[in-house]
Amino acid sequence: MQVSPARYSRSVDWITVLLYAVLVGLGWLCIYASSYSPDAPANPLATLSFDKLMAFNWFKQLLWIATAVVLVVVLLVIDYKAYDTLAYALYGGMILLLIVTMFVARPIAGSRSWLELGPVRLQPAEFAKFTTALAASRFMSSINLRYQDWRDQLVLAGVTLLPPLLIVASNESGQALVFGALLLAYFREGMSPLILLLLAAAGVILLSALLVPKLWLVAAATLILLAVLGLNRRVLRHHLPLALGVWLVVIGMVVGMDFFYNKVLQPHQRQRIEILINPSADPLGKGWNVTQSKIAIGSGGLAGKGFLQGTQTKFDFVPEQSTDFIFCTVGEEFGWLGSLVVLGLYLTLLWRIIYVAERQKSVFGRTYGYCVASVLFFHVTVNVGMTIGLAPVVGIPLPFFSYGGSSLWSFTILLFSLLAIDAYRKQDLVR
Repeated sequence: MQVSPARYSRSVDWITVLLYAVLVGLGWLCIYASSYSPDAPANPLATLSFDKLMAFNWFKQLLWIATAVVLVVVLLVIDYKAYDTLAYALYGGMILLLIVTMFVARPIAGSRSWLELGPVRLQPAEFAKFTTALAASRFMSSINLRYQDWRDQLVLAGVTLLPPLLIVASNESGQALVFGALLLAYFREGMSPLILLLLAAAGVILLSALLVPKLWLVAAATLILLAVLGLNRRVLRHHLPLALGVWLVVIGMVVGMDFFYNKVLQPHQRQRIEILINPSADPLGKGWNVTQSKIAIGSGGLAGKGFLQGTQTKFDFVPEQSTDFIFCTVGEEFGWLGSLVVLGLYLTLLWRIIYVAERQKSVFGRTYGYCVASVLFFHVTVNVGMTIGLAPVVGIPLPFFSYGGSSLWSFTILLFSLLAIDAYRKQDLVR
């Protein structure tokens, strides 16, 4: 497709590009603040050598941002048809890469999920979200979801679940959870809301099995079954096997929770759940990260302590503050107002992505747009939630804010692939 540069540039959604630039810029400032030391040279770029600068996260992130700008240009000039045509090939290549990673990656904090390419480390799990979104969108655009049979549902489930299963096999559970967010995009395209309700119910039952005595839950499930059978004779006459099956599944989940919790989950995963349920149980041990995170955010007050003035940040009280807990820096140095601005920017970006998705002419473009929005929504919600103690610490980054090249590249690819698809859509309209 031949597209004039001037006309194509007018077709790019520059509002989304601006939001991206603002978030990346603010993220870099927070990374700089999280690694700032009062003893550092006043002008490190002019006084330190390149090797010494590479010891600072803020400098390495600056290099990643520069490469991301180049990546943005490449993504925007690629013909939108390539994303559709190569969707399955990219997905297959990523599956092979995830398998290879399990065997060749060096264990880091118990996880075999990082590939080392000289001085650079990349996490394939980050990029698997992009390829899975493409493959799922391609599959959903080739069928009518509102009338598909169970075999199509199984294929879509397989496409969605294979990458997270491989990621879990490499002992990286946090990144695997993100793929569940894709269900929100599938729901937009006609997936039955019953699936979402069943998954939500399963989550409530499993969480209740940790908090409530199991005998009470078994008794409650039995009473509900008896009440349904007694009040609705139609269920008793025509759906008794189904009702008993659901009851047995619920009882099995309640009874089997102990085995799953103690035998399947790893110690660090159990600790995360325990801290979520009772954050004050071990504030100086297992709960240190969350406790210090909440102290940092709370100490910021309404307007914050000021840029580079955060004491929790400056003296490294919060572990992983430039990555998983970067939002602590926002709360401490910019306060409630600054946090509100950052969350407002994310909300505006999500709204804009949904707006872009809704104006697509193809099912592929619309589905992919909702996949991007769903992934970003999950990351922001869980990351911010875990820094304030409302979600378990699962080790997923805050989009465009957390330090790391894999994270920045993966979110950049997700977002600007959508903008490229959207730009060519607008080009088709004016031709």
